[in-house]
Amino acid sequence: MSRSSDEAPQDEGPVTDTHLRRYIGYRMKRAYVHLHNDAQAAIEGFGLRITTSSALHVIVENPNLSQSQLCLALNIERSRAVLLVDELEKLGLVTRNKVPQDRRSYALRATAAGQALLDDVAACLCAHEGRLLAALTPAEQAQLATLLDKVERSAKSARVTGADSGA
Repeated sequence: MSRSSDEAPQDEGPVTDTHLRRYIGYRMKRAYVHLHNDAQAAIEGFGLRITTSSALHVIVENPNLSQSQLCLALNIERSRAVLLVDELEKLGLVTRNKVPQDRRSYALRATAAGQALLDDVAACLCAHEGRLLAALTPAEQAQLATLLDKVERSAKSARVTGADSGA
């Protein structure tokens, strides 16, 4: 039933999203927004954003990776990775090191300051998630992580095989 253009918007009562909540993707997005916004606020004091923190995490875990590998790991475009690495380098948290066998590539490494900062950021993010996931038991948190990994693998597989093309 549609509303005529001269009717005033409904101001009373809560707005519902019952129909949207039947979609897991919608629920995941809503949960993500809360987790992301809280995480961003939690690490603000470190001078990082979630995206720069994510890049630093991957660089620390994978010393000497290339910017192309960083793109794959974070599922971002090359231009975005260049900006992230520029920002981290400017902050003195990572270095770009020439690769002797390929003068076009750089090996990314965290500095001692980058590693130290990441240790503090990681502790902060663990505490943040602990607060937000406190309603779940440790077993439920592990199950959630397993299920999210499974959803990601399934989504990647569907994209690769074209299974979600509607054909």
